[in-house]
Formats: sequence, C-alpha cells, structure tokens
Amino acid sequence: MRIMLTLAALACAGLATAQEYRSPEPTSIGKEPPRTSFAVYASADEADAGSLESSQYLRPIDSWTEQTSERGREFAARFAVPFAWLNRQTLLHIEWAPTAYEIRLNGEVVGYNQNGRNPADFNLTRKTREGANELVVTLLSDPAAAPLESFASDREPLAPGKCYVFSQPTIRIRDLYTRTVREGDTHNAEIGVIVKTEALNPKKAKIHYELLAAPGIVAASGNREITLDMRGEDTLRFIVPIPDSMLWSARQPRCYTLRLKTQTEGRYTEYLAQQVGFRTVASSEKALTINDTPTTLRAVPALGDTLSVKRLREWREAGYNLIMLPPGGVPRALYDLCDREGFYVVEQAPISTRRSGDSRRRGGNPSNDPRWLPAYLSRIEESYHTAQIHPCVIGFSIADDSANGINLYEGYLRLKAIEKERPVIYPAAAGEWNSDPFPLP
Repeated sequence: MRIMLTLAALACAGLATAQEYRSPEPTSIGKEPPRTSFAVYASADEADAGSLESSQYLRPIDSWTEQTSERGREFAARFAVPFAWLNRQTLLHIEWAPTAYEIRLNGEVVGYNQNGRNPADFNLTRKTREGANELVVTLLSDPAAAPLESFASDREPLAPGKCYVFSQPTIRIRDLYTRTVREGDTHNAEIGVIVKTEALNPKKAKIHYELLAAPGIVAASGNREITLDMRGEDTLRFIVPIPDSMLWSARQPRCYTLRLKTQTEGRYTEYLAQQVGFRTVASSEKALTINDTPTTLRAVPALGDTLSVKRLREWREAGYNLIMLPPGGVPRALYDLCDREGFYVVEQAPISTRRSGDSRRRGGNPSNDPRWLPAYLSRIEESYHTAQIHPCVIGFSIADDSANGINLYEGYLRLKAIEKERPVIYPAAAGEWNSDPFPLP
C-alpha cells in the first residue's frame, strides 16, 4: 500500500512540475497514441454523409473566447456532454496548433502537447461531466521545443486548428492502416483495424467491414470477433485481393470506401467510413516505382497558402506530380484532396533546427543531443501514424534543414522498423546512410 501511495504521489508531483514545460521531456501529458484522423457516427447513413456537423457523436468547437496571459494565448470554449455519452469514451481532437499547448478542462490541467503541429487526441472521459464543460487551450509563448521549430513564422494563424470533442464506445476502433503486397500476378491489400478497450475486465467485440469500389458496389465484406483483456489493444487484419485496374496512382487515383462498424453485446455502437487506396512503392538510385511502374517525380516549386482542385489540376497540366510538404501544420483535408485528385506527397516531420547551426558538439545542434531524442522520435512517429493511411503519401521526410546526428539516425531506424516499403528521406543528410534513394529531377 505504501508503495502505491508513493507512486501516486510521485505521479502527481511529476504532473505539477511538468506544467513548467521547460525540459525537452516530457513530450506530452495525457495524449492518446497517434492515429489516422477519422470521425465516428451513430449510423451508416451518417458515416456515408461524412459531415462532422451531422454526427451525434461529435461536437465541433469553433467559437473561442481569446485572451492573453503570462504563459501565452488562451482560447476558451464550452461544449456539452449529452446523457447518451456517459457510458462511452469522450475524446478531444486538435488538428494542429502553431506551438506547444496545454489543455485545461473545468479548471484542471488534463493535457500538454509539445508537438502542436501534428493532429492529437486526448481522452477526457474521467474529467468531463454531463452538460456544460469549460475547455481552455493555452498556446505557450515560450515553448521548450522552440529549437526544433525554426520554420515557425509570425505569419501563421495564432489559434488552434480544427478542434472537436467526440464520443466512442468502451470497445472502440482506435486506428486503421493499409498495406499492399504483390504476390505473383495479383495484389493483396491488408486492412488493419486496431481495436482498444477501456474496460476493466475482458470484453468481446465484432468488427464488420465492407470495401466499396463505388457507391453500391461491394468489392469485399466480412467480420471478425476480437477478445481484449483489461484496457487491452489488438489488431484485426482483413486480406482483400485488388485487381490491377483498381490500384491507386497519380495517373489513376482509384479510391475505395472502407466502411466499418463495431458490434458489442448484440448492439452496433459506432460506424465510420474512410477513403482508402491501394498501391505499392519502391525506391532505388535509378527510379521510384509505383505499382512496379517506374515513375518520374517533379515537385511543385512552392506550395503557397491554399490548395484547391483547380490549383492541383493546373500543376498537373504544367507537369508536376509531387508535393514536398512543409514542416509546419498541414490541414488533413489536403491529404484527402491529393488522394482524390492523384498527387504524390512526401510527409514532413515538424523538425527544423537550422537556427542552431551545424555543430555536433555539446550545446550545438539538437539533432546530435541525446536529451532531445524522445522529442525527435515522437514527432517523426506522429507524422507517420497520422498520414500513413493516405495512398498519396509515398515517402516520409524525417527533418528539414537540421544538420545530422544521433537523433535523426534513430528516427530513420524507427520508421524503417515500422514500415520498410515507403522511402524515408532526409534531404540534408549529405550522403549519410539515414536517407533512402529518392530520385528527383
């Protein structure tokens, strides 16, 4: 008992001191593992419509009251938790923010995110109450991670990006992924559904899936049961053959709709619909191949402030087919647009340390300082997990103009351990081994 009380006291003390946020660690407090951004719905019709405003399980937060404090800019809002959510999980999603931020709910600190640039979720279940809740997001004016964010600009909007509170059942779909493998004359797609439970005892669920090649045309369907231990997590895998004519590429951006629903104790408790595409990627010194076809890449010279279907088509007519994303926050709608219109993307981890110079000595660039390793790995992995579902993402860049060193070596190795197919690049590697071949004209 004494040991448990001591551990609890240490945890509380750690949270209290962590609110200073002046150390490279911790990289976050109260944050869920990174995942694909998706919304859940109360019915299949809601999921197919895909509107955040129409979901009974989602409350957009788009009306903020702003004020300035000693620690930064505070954005306050109210949201309501309906009675129907009380036996479910309540989570907060923040698409991106221009700096590190702290989250307070009903006057209590419930979260901190050192990397504001990638989407993040926070589980608020134990801190919410039925009816009105007060949320405050503080964008910190002097974040510890400033040395990693040389890309920060005064022109950026000084407010959180898209933000909403949403509800999922106790046994819920936490994340999704797809992989495509050529086996002989066919391509097999692996659809991974990561299922998590917050229950304190073993629970069962059945996950149903449908893969639609077009509205009303079911290419594959099925279901599978899963049993999870207390607060456990596991992955269901569905294998589906994909004809060559339905593989995704910039020339033919063939997308499917993946429908999922969770069934527990005979009831359907959540529905979702996710756009997916299937294709293979391989890279060598000579060429990048998409679906075993050599592909010439030509990156657009500058991304600009806005993207639209018209602009992507103008770039395509000019001979461009690749967007090298900037290291700052990027709206998730951009990936959906590139999936639909057929434009290749290289995902960029939000790391740029050019203001720290190139020195690898103590006190020099953070890329060679082991104290910053957790922050580097966190940002690199979050960029991967929040973008990997999109077929348009054909590679991952682990940093932008950040010298080189142990943290970027470890970041490269971590991504290659997660996935070997898509290239991992670091344009400033200067010939070192932590950058795969990625031919650009």
